[in-house]
Amino acid sequence: MTQTEREFDVIILGATGFTGRLVAEHLLSTYGVDGPLRWAIAGRSEEKLTAIRDQLGKKARKLAILVADSHDPQSLRELAVRTKVIATTVGPYALHGSDLVAACARNGTHYCDLAGEVPWMRRMIDAHHATAKRSGALIVHCCGFDSIPSDLGVWFMQKEAQARFGQPLQRVHYYLKAASGGLSGGTAASMMEVAGEAQRDRRVLKLLADPYALNPRASRRGDDRADALGISKDELLDAWVAPFLMAGINTRVVRRTNALLGNAYGDDFRYAEFTAAGSGLVGLAKAAAISGGMGALMVGAALPPTRALLRRFVFPQQGDGPNAEERKRGFFKIELAGIDSEGRILRGTATGKRDPGYGCTSRMLGESAVCLANLATRHPDDPGGFSTPAAAMGDALVERLARNADVSFQITGTEDLALD
Repeated sequence: MTQTEREFDVIILGATGFTGRLVAEHLLSTYGVDGPLRWAIAGRSEEKLTAIRDQLGKKARKLAILVADSHDPQSLRELAVRTKVIATTVGPYALHGSDLVAACARNGTHYCDLAGEVPWMRRMIDAHHATAKRSGALIVHCCGFDSIPSDLGVWFMQKEAQARFGQPLQRVHYYLKAASGGLSGGTAASMMEVAGEAQRDRRVLKLLADPYALNPRASRRGDDRADALGISKDELLDAWVAPFLMAGINTRVVRRTNALLGNAYGDDFRYAEFTAAGSGLVGLAKAAAISGGMGALMVGAALPPTRALLRRFVFPQQGDGPNAEERKRGFFKIELAGIDSEGRILRGTATGKRDPGYGCTSRMLGESAVCLANLATRHPDDPGGFSTPAAAMGDALVERLARNADVSFQITGTEDLALD
């Protein structure tokens, strides 16, 4: 069955979970049920799905319900052939996502998720990329706060640099300036799963240390090195910076985008992410505190006894999350700075008006799914395969996020800087 003949445009798998329900709420409020977008919710329990539909209100009465199990390949195949796109919130993906990726790759069904599990994504690329290319399926991981602000932010900056300077930025830095809203339970569970894998298998630990871990095999070399673990005075920001918790995921996605775009950012492109701490002694002290906390977290996650304690007492549990008012009050602000070969600096921002872990993430995933369902977002001779948010969707997703998700990218200025 071709994509144009399929019953649905988008299916949300995992709609009975906290984030999955938020994705469904966003699609309902933005697109309705009787409009041009044909979508459905799916999960293991028809009873729970019916309850979620009832909670969504009268507007959702006609919303289709589909039953499928993440560990039942036949049910996933039946799901995949009915829709153009499956968006899944069922993680950790290393535990619950592999059969769905395989089903989508084989059946030419586009796919997006909220994965931040680099070892699992590498395994999926190696196992299914060739199949997805043949079937025309676009498989796009990391369609939430990890890693859309990073990936689309750099893509947006590079596009503007080409327009303004006639060349790409050789180096781009990402700085988390401010955010309100905690780590999501799903992200925490994925982090603990990756930490457990690394503790059990040294090959996973080696992969996590590779800056180009997600690049195509032929382009897994470059000038970037390990992610920042300590503090430094950043010359592009002129302030103290500390490590950023999700850099190990986001930077790999950005580098894969550059490779998929034929090194459009340049063969010598370098990218790094930080948490902005401020200037002077106050900034130095804040950077040291952030770095120390990150170090303690990494050590704790690496050891089974403390990892269990983190799961139980520190990190939020899967299925839990902030209430509607808390999500609405949340936000994030990211600054981006890039420099080209002639010392010209371009500055920009990526911002979101809801909490990054749930409110913004659910909207980003929902809009990614709708974007993938629209074949006009793809280049006509683009085959399928494992892509990235920027390489797969680019301008179309930037526009959708600004219009429907309160997530936007802006250029804030240019300047010259003669660096030593």
